[in-house]
Amino acid sequence: MRIERSSDWKESFMDRLEKEEAWDNWTLYKMAYEVAKSTMITDFRGLQSTKYLPNLTPFAHQLEVAETVIERMNGKAILADEVGLGKTIEAGLILKEYLIRGLVKKALILAPASLVNQWIDELNRKFHIPAMQFNKKYDLQHCDIVVMSIDMAKRSPHKEKIYEQDFDLVIIDEAHKLKNHQTKNYEFVQHLKKKFCLLLTATPIQNDVFELFYLITLLKPGHLGNYETFQAAFSASKHNVEHEEFLRELVNQVMVRNTREATGIEWPDRHVEIIPIEFTKEERHVYDLISELKHSSAAFSDAFSVITLQREMCSSKEAVYTTLIKMREKCIQQDELVVVDEILQKLTLLEMNSKAEKAFELIKQANDKVIIFTEYRATQMYLQSYLYEKGITSVLFNGKFSKSKREWMKHLFQQQAQVLIATESGSEGINLQFCHNVINFDLPWNPMKLEQRIGRVHRLGQQNDVHIYNLAVNSTIDDHIVELLYTKINVFEKVVGELDAILSSYKMTI
Repeated sequence: MRIERSSDWKESFMDRLEKEEAWDNWTLYKMAYEVAKSTMITDFRGLQSTKYLPNLTPFAHQLEVAETVIERMNGKAILADEVGLGKTIEAGLILKEYLIRGLVKKALILAPASLVNQWIDELNRKFHIPAMQFNKKYDLQHCDIVVMSIDMAKRSPHKEKIYEQDFDLVIIDEAHKLKNHQTKNYEFVQHLKKKFCLLLTATPIQNDVFELFYLITLLKPGHLGNYETFQAAFSASKHNVEHEEFLRELVNQVMVRNTREATGIEWPDRHVEIIPIEFTKEERHVYDLISELKHSSAAFSDAFSVITLQREMCSSKEAVYTTLIKMREKCIQQDELVVVDEILQKLTLLEMNSKAEKAFELIKQANDKVIIFTEYRATQMYLQSYLYEKGITSVLFNGKFSKSKREWMKHLFQQQAQVLIATESGSEGINLQFCHNVINFDLPWNPMKLEQRIGRVHRLGQQNDVHIYNLAVNSTIDDHIVELLYTKINVFEKVVGELDAILSSYKMTI
């Protein structure tokens, strides 16, 4: 089919001009004028988008965040509300507002793969924004609102195609995964062409204060100076800063954060306990043998290797056995093999897991649905078998599951099973307000992972008080982890703001 440019209008135009005829129908013109007038936004203050959202009634704090980002932060902000306060809704409001005002026509939303469908569903259903999931067959030039996983986006050939696009708005969910300028995620986002940018994370500081520096630098380069300037001005180290009031003032120019307490919403209480665990004599003996490995074997001279084994021993013999078998291959000398084989043998003879016994006790006490978080899949499998023998129904949840299987496990947990046993992947993107008991079987190094876990149940829609049990084995690496968690929480509260309870008072026995 051949398309040619018509010039017929010229003859009509000249004819009307010479004969002084009316340009067009006056009635139609007035109607068109009224339509155009009704869609004009004469005042930039205040949100217009709420008039076009019949399926959504935002909370006051969500509206306030949207207004703040648009009016004061020029569309470049970190949305750092506590877990469960609706950062997705806030980002949707901002996107809708910019679309209505004609300031955004092309947007990219990057999220973990497990959250892509959730984003598409909410944007379409709640905001009437025609978002679509990225497909390699699509021409991005003709896709206005695209949602895709950041892991897919940063890989070739998708990366190069995305770099060619000029986006008006880029939204990154779970932005703490960018971490620092050395990660591929960070580098990818840094090179995107974007006018506005939203970084969504309840935990802008995960392990050290420099993570927040790099997030802010991504949004507004130079806002905190360069790395050396920032380090010198605030005497910054991983777990400490000075002049924190001035730093927080600078941070608040690009970050909006609401706490549950500040929303004005009535929240159920959060009850947090650290439950001390005592090893049996046999468990303690194996733990001590593992701790001595760094002195008796060159293959385990790396402190990290021994710490890994210590942490796994505080979880389950299954977890430490799996790792020790792999590490055994590094042993060269016969005396090293003898020591490792002795530990492996004693592991097989262990008949009791003191931490699992306490978890079972807490589950029986709750007499309701419970989520157990563990760091290790070997422990996950053990716990399911252990609870089955005790007559407790459970389902597993981990990052190896497909999207459909994850949804099915969630359904089974809600409808049938009493316990959901999840690895770290279960602390992200899954909403379980129907449950209000959480057992942290293994403590992470990162306090924000605890907050993410608790946020699966302590979020909007929760009707009951939430009970959190953090299990820690006395006189082990667990004591050191708890101490470090408190240190990191202190840094977070200095720079970002108050954090809801994720630990409790705990007397260390070291």
